[in-house]
Amino acid sequence: MRPKKTILCVDDNEQTLSIRKFFLETRGYRVLTAASSQEAIQIFSSSSVDLVLTDLGLPQMDGNALIGRLKEISHDVPMILVSDQVRAGERPHRADAFLGKGCCSSADLLERIRVMSARKRGPRKAGSSHLDCSIAQAS
Repeated sequence: MRPKKTILCVDDNEQTLSIRKFFLETRGYRVLTAASSQEAIQIFSSSSVDLVLTDLGLPQMDGNALIGRLKEISHDVPMILVSDQVRAGERPHRADAFLGKGCCSSADLLERIRVMSARKRGPRKAGSSHLDCSIAQAS
């Protein structure tokens, strides 16, 4: 039997974090949770993590800055940034993928996690693009 992939989920909203943890654990993942960037850095530094899923809107240090710090620790771990306020491409981010809250289905999220955690992260090739799921604009 293959060992379970470990996902570090970071969100300051305890309800969102709890739902995400339950959802991923029932799909066979081992889930570590952090409610702050500092807690996430401590967990990431002391645990074996296969993928990071973080919210953009975190207090003290936003999700983009957190990803920058985590990439300094281990650049080969894939990281997904989630936001309900920013659309993909509106501002630069260091994440390997960007997901808009409410625009991607649970199946889309699982597929992104599966694909990203299955491949080794190496240096980006010139011209490679991020996986993006933009928030649809309301008319």
